[in-house]
Amino acid sequence: MKNEFYQSPKPTWLMKQFWKACGADAYLLQKSTYSDQIKYFCLGGIVVATGVMAALAGGYAMYTIFEPKSGFATNHNEIHFPTLMIALFFGVIWGLIIYNIDRFIVTSTGKGDGTEAITGQEFRSAVPRIIMGMIIALTISKPIEIRMFKSEIEAQIAVVQKEYLDELDSTTTSSWDSKILPFKNESDSLKKSNENIRIEIAQQRRRLEDEAAGLLPPSPAGRGPAWQDKKDNLDKMESEYKIQKNTNIKRIIALSTIIEKYEKRKKEEFKTNEEKKSSKDGLLLRLQLAHQIAGFWISLFITLLFMVIELTPIFFKMMLIKGPYDYMDDNVKELARAEAGIEIIYNFYEDGEGMEAHKVVNHNAELKYKERMLIVKAQEELNEQIISAWKEKRRKQIKDNPEQFISED
Repeated sequence: MKNEFYQSPKPTWLMKQFWKACGADAYLLQKSTYSDQIKYFCLGGIVVATGVMAALAGGYAMYTIFEPKSGFATNHNEIHFPTLMIALFFGVIWGLIIYNIDRFIVTSTGKGDGTEAITGQEFRSAVPRIIMGMIIALTISKPIEIRMFKSEIEAQIAVVQKEYLDELDSTTTSSWDSKILPFKNESDSLKKSNENIRIEIAQQRRRLEDEAAGLLPPSPAGRGPAWQDKKDNLDKMESEYKIQKNTNIKRIIALSTIIEKYEKRKKEEFKTNEEKKSSKDGLLLRLQLAHQIAGFWISLFITLLFMVIELTPIFFKMMLIKGPYDYMDDNVKELARAEAGIEIIYNFYEDGEGMEAHKVVNHNAELKYKERMLIVKAQEELNEQIISAWKEKRRKQIKDNPEQFISED
């Protein structure tokens, strides 16, 4: 707008983009006052900011979900770039989705009655949009809340992982030890049996030597028949011991192989426990720990903060006082309806719930309908005349030559 007393400021490229974001008409705003331009610039800025925050929150949530889990949570200092690329892609898509939903909510929210007051009817009409905005605010606030308390959450997750690992290791140790113990006991028993027999043979061997030397009174020195019998029995016993020892050693080796196999599988399970421990680092656990660490009131405050940001455009549009832009916008809509032959008779009748409703008259459609009905009526009249003329012609033919229409079959 430009005249002798006022000239509308020339908008910047950024201001035009923000106008588009909130669904405002840039052509009309360029002819409007600066206050109208700023109002819709701010509305568009909130919509864009919400989309950006949604992109960041969605990207971070996606990275947290798909980030490779290894070691304790406090050791995740390096960025995993393949996951980062996926998170960035998802974050952009999620941000655009929220941006378009917000844009639809703001655009579809009417201007109310053009006063600062929010009437009950205005609020009831905005309830579905308010609920949608609250849900969007929750989806944005929770990932950001997790990021705000990242250090505290990861420290707590490390404790949870350590307790979980100890529990898994304890179960693994108990399970495999119960399998290994019988074989180990049998092996120890065989080793002890070999050692006991060896010691006994050695003791009897020394005893025989002492008897031969006369060191065991009252036996006389020398190697008589009795001594020889003892020696023969001892040699026999030692021969049997060697056979038994070899048998026991083979069994001990077999048992050792089984024990080594079980010990190896036990170590493998310990490694598996290390991997399982990393599962205690998901998005759900972080959400739960964020609530525990932040507490009810801080968590509620963060959520309410994002709800305020998300719902501000809805309430502001209901509180906006009508300005030149709004009247120009209404005028353009009326002109468009007039051009299309659409008439709205406001508060024409009450609906079933006692609410006043508007009557919409589509004049072009009604004109087309009337034209079509006239054509149909004229066609009916012409058809009647054609049929009547045809009947008269047939009557004359039958009267002039009745034999032509009579069949003897």
